[in-house]
Amino acid sequence: MANATPEIDQLRTVWISDLHLGSKPCKADYLLDFLNTLSCERLYLVGDIIDMIALKRNFHWPQQHQKILDRLLTLSEQGTEVIYIPGNHDAAMRRFVTANLAHIRIEQECQHITADGRKLLVLHGDRFDNWVRFSPVKRWLGDAAYDFLLWLNWLNFNWQRLLGRPYWSLAYAVKTRVGKARQTIDHYEQTVASHAAEQGYDGVICGHIHKPALKKIGATLYLNDGDWVESCTAVVETPSGWLELLHWADRRQRLQSCQNPHQPEPDLLPLAQAS
Repeated sequence: MANATPEIDQLRTVWISDLHLGSKPCKADYLLDFLNTLSCERLYLVGDIIDMIALKRNFHWPQQHQKILDRLLTLSEQGTEVIYIPGNHDAAMRRFVTANLAHIRIEQECQHITADGRKLLVLHGDRFDNWVRFSPVKRWLGDAAYDFLLWLNWLNFNWQRLLGRPYWSLAYAVKTRVGKARQTIDHYEQTVASHAAEQGYDGVICGHIHKPALKKIGATLYLNDGDWVESCTAVVETPSGWLELLHWADRRQRLQSCQNPHQPEPDLLPLAQAS
């Protein structure tokens, strides 16, 4: 089951975030292939869809990025319910919260009820970012270090392609092996899960930190749909309510899944094997 190519043409719900269209690190080819294969009733765009910060620094809008935007609009026109929750890189879109633009509903955050009755909070997650507690200098240093890491990841991506090797994320590998980065990610996950539990939700689906996950934190289901800069991942729901974390690049894999609240841990591949 873990090695089978996932079917994504008859899904109930899909969550993707952190596409960062308009930035060079976006893995547009993989994302477009995913969207062209996809068929679902509801699609959540969980923030940082268009990287307005990157576009202000250096305008970058290749044809593949426009094709992705066109495909999202086509899905909404063909009957897929598309809900867009802006993040910190496309925060300007928050002024349109509760509006409908091109058949796409814009929300600050929202509730999703799975087919088997679980109540999930859906939000981008930037308001829980631990970096906001640091001084402006530390935030700047952290952002600069991450931008450099993404540049190295981009170089590695192109080098691996020249060698004909499957995609492997250098940035993901570094983040999961550096102690401080792991501590920051753990703190973020705990904070988001605790917030969802306090609000009476069974779980939460978010993005923002580019660290895909599907796990239980206490009694709360925590899902992070990852990104299309480093991980190339999405969270999907089948018609029966089965939730899965998928990786979609040269290899298309189920990473983790959780069928119901009584299944405390994922039962498929650990993320480290597919990154």
